[in-house]
Amino acid sequence: MTEIVTDQTPPVLHGPSDKEKKYDRQLRLWAASGQKALEDAHILLLNSGSGTVGVETLKNLVLPGIGKFTIADDSIVTEADLGVNFFLDEDCLGMSRSESCVRLLQELNSDVEGQHYQFGRDRPLEGLFSDATFTLILYTLPIDSNNLTLIQKYANEKKVPLLSIHSAGFYSYFQTHLPGSFPIVDTHPDSTATTDLRLLTPWPELSEFAQSVTKDIENQSAHDHGHIPYLAILLHHLARWQSEHGALPSTYKEKTAFRNFVSASTRTDNAEGGEENFEEAVAAVLKTISSPHLSGAVKEVFDYKPDEVESVSSFWIIAEAIKTFYSKHNALPLPGSVPDMKAQSTIYVQLQNIYKSKARQDVLEVLETVRVHPGGKDIPVTEVEIFCKNAAFIKLIHGKTSPASIVEIADKEFESDDIAALAMMPLSLLPIYLSLNATSHVPSASSSEIVATISKIIPSASSNPRIVKAAEEVARAKGGELHNISSLTGGMVAQEVIKIVTQQYIPIDNTCVFDGITSRTQVLRV
Repeated sequence: MTEIVTDQTPPVLHGPSDKEKKYDRQLRLWAASGQKALEDAHILLLNSGSGTVGVETLKNLVLPGIGKFTIADDSIVTEADLGVNFFLDEDCLGMSRSESCVRLLQELNSDVEGQHYQFGRDRPLEGLFSDATFTLILYTLPIDSNNLTLIQKYANEKKVPLLSIHSAGFYSYFQTHLPGSFPIVDTHPDSTATTDLRLLTPWPELSEFAQSVTKDIENQSAHDHGHIPYLAILLHHLARWQSEHGALPSTYKEKTAFRNFVSASTRTDNAEGGEENFEEAVAAVLKTISSPHLSGAVKEVFDYKPDEVESVSSFWIIAEAIKTFYSKHNALPLPGSVPDMKAQSTIYVQLQNIYKSKARQDVLEVLETVRVHPGGKDIPVTEVEIFCKNAAFIKLIHGKTSPASIVEIADKEFESDDIAALAMMPLSLLPIYLSLNATSHVPSASSSEIVATISKIIPSASSNPRIVKAAEEVARAKGGELHNISSLTGGMVAQEVIKIVTQQYIPIDNTCVFDGITSRTQVLRV
């Protein structure tokens, strides 16, 4: 692989900052940009019921350094709370549950600001939304229907993501409610999928580099010949192929022939019986010799018409600028990364700089278009850089605009169950979701009442033994939470919150059901 030169004076090294030490592991996952998004976020938890799963979710957001959180709750701490909520103790009895939880959660991370809002008859929940702005709202079920209507109205008006959580007994589920079309910039695709070397459309600096390192290639020494970067090998042979065939290889048959063409240039009269760099070149033919094309997800972003509220966001301003760039160049901005390869260190660094320089040029061109937009003057350069680097993998996650009816989903899931039973495969967890959902506002419902509620939308529910069994288990819990189930669920929910807040990775679409009895999860779109 790349050789290391040791005769250079090393640069002055600066140790990591205290914050980098504190958040070292997570910075490797979502980088400084993701951490900043977390620290700028304000999360609201509307707590209800046993109140455990929501607090466990916040625990997993406070630890990585969410900027600010608010707990809204109308409950006073009772003896029952002490048995299921780790963030309450005997000193909290008779006190505001929201205030007590905030105080103990803040002990986990001094960087995080916590607030509480005790609502009730004399202090309505509406007052919370009069002057506060929230990045995301969590609410736990069961919930008062009036409170649910209030936060749904706020979320729709402000286009704020909602996330509902329901934990009862051994079962739980959580559900994301994203506003309209929710963009994700950094989806973290597999590194092998992100290689974009533009070998069919090289720019002048890259072509000159390839020509210089392959000059008089037949007469190069064994060392020099064995250290030509495979990019230069492919560019050299592409030029020869085009000269002989009048066109670049495009079909699979032509690319296979081109691969053999490159392989034939490998020197075998050495101790190794071959050359690693030429082996890399041969292996890279099918992955790198292809014309740039837009994925369906990127086309969807380019074709999307944002509304007035969306159009002023930095995402859509940059997306429009990149669309203009693509229309002009028939290619997205160059990411600028170069894979590892056999090469002399100085040559490899030179190659890296060529790609980085071209990527910077593309960013500056996109930035110039962004700055022309009335709302683009204050968009940070770093945000444009990140967008350009990930432009080929941006994605829109659509909210629940027109989901299939629950009857259609049930028919499909139960039909799959019949096949799964024959193959000894896991069965659908839809009955758990249906049973928990039936107790969204009535936590102490009996099993017959739960089945009756489900039967209003699925007439055959009472004759389905799996629905009846799930209803019996939910009824047995009577709305009570088990701490270990809620703790695990809170961890999963926090992961989704971080995805949404940082706009990195791809959130679930849109409901995750957990069965604590069999230790299984299933994602459903309902």
